[in-house]
Amino acid sequence: MFGWFKRNKKNAPTASSAVPVITFDGPSGSGKGTIARRVADALGYHMLDSGALYRLVALAADEACVALENSDKLAAVAKQLDVRFEANGAGEEVVRLNGQDVTERLRTEQTGAGASTVAQIPAVRDALLARQRAFRKVPGLVADGRDMGTHVFPDARLKVYLTASAEERAKRRHKQLKDKGLNVSLAALSRDIEDRDRRDSERTVAPLKPAMDARFLDTTGQSIEAVTQTVLDWVAEL
Repeated sequence: MFGWFKRNKKNAPTASSAVPVITFDGPSGSGKGTIARRVADALGYHMLDSGALYRLVALAADEACVALENSDKLAAVAKQLDVRFEANGAGEEVVRLNGQDVTERLRTEQTGAGASTVAQIPAVRDALLARQRAFRKVPGLVADGRDMGTHVFPDARLKVYLTASAEERAKRRHKQLKDKGLNVSLAALSRDIEDRDRRDSERTVAPLKPAMDARFLDTTGQSIEAVTQTVLDWVAEL
């Protein structure tokens, strides 16, 4: 059913470099996290939300009163990050930082802006690189981020670059926040997304860009189900 991925599950390789990886890269709001999770569930693979790690660094720095301009201290925060990804009774992901549930705080606009800032610091990225690669375990991994296919897993079997119009992405984020009872200006969200896109694409280390061998998928106006099926069809071709 799923080509190379399906055939290798029975006799899964033990060397991490032989474990199949699917990467999802793209700008904020393109649907990476949702689609990556659905594909991981369909294949029975592990899931890496790399953006959560950078958000955790920003959150931990805030709790430790470390300025986002202090690269040395931020790198130390990243190296000492005490984080656990768990599931609650309903099967929903719970993220714990220093033993505390920070799941909701992790998804705020403030934490997201902080994550975009710390992600530009080479020492922080170096500190998190080995931790991200350690998620690569049998039977396989689906990795969601901005440099998964270009920097973290350049040998991934399938690299997907998801995108969507800035307007569409702002509307999606606006709906998410409204559903949580938060009142945020759509215009402000649009500006924030444009600023974040610029920071991510212009950073000197591992900038946001598609891998040379990535497959492009524009999710504008497409349903989650349709996008997920397209990716699973690509997996089946391998």
